[in-house]
Amino acid sequence: MDRALYVAAAGMRAEQVRQDQLSSDLANAATPGYKRDRTVQASFGDILLANTRTGAVVGRVGLGPYAAQTVTDIRPAAARETGEPLDFAIAGDGFFAVRTPEGTRYSRSGQFSASAAGLLTDAAGHEVLGRGGAPVRVGADGTVPVADLAVTMLTNPVKRGEGLFDGTPAGPAGAGAIKQGALEGSGVDPTRAMVDMIASLRAFEAGQKSITTIDETLGRAASQVGSATGS
Repeated sequence: MDRALYVAAAGMRAEQVRQDQLSSDLANAATPGYKRDRTVQASFGDILLANTRTGAVVGRVGLGPYAAQTVTDIRPAAARETGEPLDFAIAGDGFFAVRTPEGTRYSRSGQFSASAAGLLTDAAGHEVLGRGGAPVRVGADGTVPVADLAVTMLTNPVKRGEGLFDGTPAGPAGAGAIKQGALEGSGVDPTRAMVDMIASLRAFEAGQKSITTIDETLGRAASQVGSATGS
């Protein structure tokens, strides 16, 4: 019976990880260039049960699920026109490179602005790196030629937070084209994310009810055994 408690608790923990991921996706449903995550669940190995006295096989029992990994969907999303001269969207694969305190990171968001020093920066103030890895300078007219920007392909991109990715640069081969005056939309479908959130919540509640039922059953069993022993 106590094993059932562990199975239910494992399921609740896995769903809690999934709910955290879905909450982050919903919060960024309107963030340019955001890429949604997907939590992959797996099962612990089954245990083969047998009668301790006769050795007869009873059967297998599972030990519940766990969140094995989180996978990021980096497929390009549709772009929307903004008309802003410092907004850029990548039509296809690839990333913009930016300089951060942790080193070079990569982003799909092209919502840029000009710094006080006249350099192109992202929403967090990181300098955007153009061709040759040099910072991109904004012209006196407040624009940047598309040719000054660069798109980098990454091998095994990994999310690092704040819309930034890390990975091994693979050069510009296969990279998409840059479109000025547009922004890539978020990769989150709010309707689908809400449906997934409700399904995850129902699974979490099922685990709660299972634990409550098992606890009540154990309590009644202990009381009845105690009464029988006392009589």
